[in-house]
Amino acid sequence: MKKTVSFSKNACNVFFHILTSCNLSCAHCYINREQHGDQTLPLATIETWLRVFANKKEVANVIFLGGEPTLHPDLSRAIKAARTMGFKSITVDTNGYLFHDILERIDPFEIDFFSFSLDGATPETNDRIRGQGSFDTCVDGIRRAVAAGFHTSLIYTVSTDNLDELKKMPALLENLGVERFFIQVIGLRGKSARGTHTKTQVAALDWLNIIPAVAAETARRGLTVTYPKVFLAPEEPFECAGLVADNYFIFPNGRVYRCPLCEDYPLHSLLFEDDRLKAAAPINEADLFLLNISEGCVMNKLVQPENIAYRQDGTPEYKVACCLLKEEIKP
Repeated sequence: MKKTVSFSKNACNVFFHILTSCNLSCAHCYINREQHGDQTLPLATIETWLRVFANKKEVANVIFLGGEPTLHPDLSRAIKAARTMGFKSITVDTNGYLFHDILERIDPFEIDFFSFSLDGATPETNDRIRGQGSFDTCVDGIRRAVAAGFHTSLIYTVSTDNLDELKKMPALLENLGVERFFIQVIGLRGKSARGTHTKTQVAALDWLNIIPAVAAETARRGLTVTYPKVFLAPEEPFECAGLVADNYFIFPNGRVYRCPLCEDYPLHSLLFEDDRLKAAAPINEADLFLLNISEGCVMNKLVQPENIAYRQDGTPEYKVACCLLKEEIKP
């Protein structure tokens, strides 16, 4: 089976934002140019920074992101460079517009997955979130990629705006020939952090009643499914990926985060200076990973506390799990 990003303990994933520009303006976009920069990285810089992680870790997965990474004119060359450096898997996260004839500029053996984003099972719901015409364009992009022999996955970011349509996704994915399904919880960062929290985040009971069942149905149809548990019972152990896994979120301005919930703030634990990876000065996210609280994820408590419910005695009803350690169901 083809490999891609692994949201598990001891995994090493390099999430490389090679630019922040995009042709869409999704309601929940997490890109924050004040914190992430607005540069389009030159190929030479991409290769230099990739090499740092290729040499740093014996086995690592790389995921090219943006913005929209296919807007980068040298994406195909970056993919070829990553393959030469020996990354375990190479994935491109895309909105499906597939700019610069990317499907014609690389061969299926050079990339492990094109990972497409849809946030609705119908144009009405998806386009309300992601932009007019984006559903049809993305579906067409998936069909083109599958027809050309590429492996495909799909990311669905669950919110109160599209939870009802999640149940329709297994049949659509099977019809499109998608091989992997990533169900993602919306995080309050970027645009969604500036909105009304209660309008986007799914309540614990709704999440627990719907997501595992949809995941099981999708796996029954032959897809591998990955989804965050999100809500842990008080007696379940909490683990932070910042302590038990190696995830690196690289942005064009050189910041490197280990936790995506920190990305709206200058809390990055690493940074590139003169093309060298250095530790950032404290206090940063690495210091927060060490804190142990009854609510589970420290950053969730700090930036989206509305996601937690409490009993009358002040103790939390559940812990919030790390968003980077997820459940996986194979067919």
